[in-house]
Amino acid sequence: MHLSRADHSSSPPRVDIPSDYNAAHDLLARNAARSEKVAFVDAATGAQITYGELTDQAHRFANALRAHGYAPESRVMVAMHDTLEWPVVFLGCILAGVVPIAANTLLTAKDFEFMLRDSRAQALFVSKALLPVFEPLIAAIHTLKNVFVAGDGGSESVAALIKSGATALHVTDTRADDACFWLYSSGSTGTPKGTVHLHSHLVQTAELYGRGVLGIRENDIVFSAAKLFFAYGLGNSLTFPMSVGATSVLLPSRPTPADVFGTLKRFKPTIFYGVPTLYAALLADPVRPQRAELALRVCTSAGEALPAEIGKRWTEAYGCEILDGIGSTEMLHIFLSNRPGEVRYGTTGKAVPGYELKIVADDGHECGVGEIGELQISGPSAALMYWNNRAKTKATFAGEWTRSGDKYTVDADGYYTYGGRSDDMLKVGGIYVSPFEVEACLMSHASVLEAAVIGVADTDELVKPKAYVVLKQGQAVTAEELQAHVKGLLAPYKYPRWVQFVPELPKTATGKIQRFKLRSAAPAA
Repeated sequence: MHLSRADHSSSPPRVDIPSDYNAAHDLLARNAARSEKVAFVDAATGAQITYGELTDQAHRFANALRAHGYAPESRVMVAMHDTLEWPVVFLGCILAGVVPIAANTLLTAKDFEFMLRDSRAQALFVSKALLPVFEPLIAAIHTLKNVFVAGDGGSESVAALIKSGATALHVTDTRADDACFWLYSSGSTGTPKGTVHLHSHLVQTAELYGRGVLGIRENDIVFSAAKLFFAYGLGNSLTFPMSVGATSVLLPSRPTPADVFGTLKRFKPTIFYGVPTLYAALLADPVRPQRAELALRVCTSAGEALPAEIGKRWTEAYGCEILDGIGSTEMLHIFLSNRPGEVRYGTTGKAVPGYELKIVADDGHECGVGEIGELQISGPSAALMYWNNRAKTKATFAGEWTRSGDKYTVDADGYYTYGGRSDDMLKVGGIYVSPFEVEACLMSHASVLEAAVIGVADTDELVKPKAYVVLKQGQAVTAEELQAHVKGLLAPYKYPRWVQFVPELPKTATGKIQRFKLRSAAPAA
């Protein structure tokens, strides 16, 4: 199976994918000549798996699934930490035509129950440490046939299942437009939605963003703080490195500053993928390493817009740019990004070649330069649908265009600037105010670690900005000082009328601030 990548100056880049296509087979076959090269490293244990071992184990796993009666298009849930077994399970499922559903490992039993019932998953692959969360559910989920435990040596373990599989290199006949895997949306705006992606989508994002913008290459070592269950992390840690034969470092635990810096120092990744809140925490770490202790050549950020101050400080400290971009579960990975050597902090950059963007106003007209509206995307990695949710599918996927729910403006140079989620935007005195702009201004204060801004009605029932602020350790500042700081940098009507200091902000497991939780908890002033 050979793909061609067409790049012509007169037309957007295109990845030509044959109609008969299996995504896992493609990624493994690309590395057939690298059988001795390390594909994945477990940062916690130092254990490694080569591309040859990965190919063998993924095929054994696929054959074991077939032997257990799992037919093409069967759905199974993968609720596993980022260990060496994760890529084996994910790729093995796809080789067999079975559809893996990558689950957020930080959810509650109630969330997992919803996802298992919603997807009607027939098998569960679960890390041993997570099994107690699932045990009360297993008997109640009647679609579940088997539960296999990762990180365990028992007869019903993932390791035993792999070992039991035949060695034959058999690939189930699948097509580029077949359902390949699911990801549940992160829930930053409410109930997660099962997002169905096709076999063609993985390689599209790897070629258009991974190689086309990021410039990933075979000699790179990559490390992603975002986990494999997250669309951003799946591309970062699995699809992109496998597409070129690079090595990926996996961190099973949550990415604390100590663990992240420890991984960067020990394994010397050349590419690091983070999120804005993590970059802020890393820069605030009093024992962070010196530039010479790391080997970074480029970093990326997604999940939320990166405050300009954070980007500038990181580049000053570590000598490499952060390519801030935006992607989504619906589009699988980044479709709008800054590019190496062309970074403008405070913007999200330009459209990734191969994707088309437009900004649409509330009345439906396409916005001009400087006009704020909703960002819409057209590109080859748009999800097929939200499972079992026709109304939201129709609202989000409008023909060739996918509605992002994000407000943006674009300047004359083609750089896009984030204005906030559509449901987060405020109208103060009849004028739109971007919460993100106010948050970024607050975070430029030396004492502020994080900030979130929502709209709250005053005594006259008029909406005004309210800020929730997390201070850096050992820092102190008054609400009045922060209000004055914002007034000095932004138009006066944008300053937060109320400032509430909090120990932390509510977030999804992928680092996105859940402003809807702040709104639901905030009483009228």
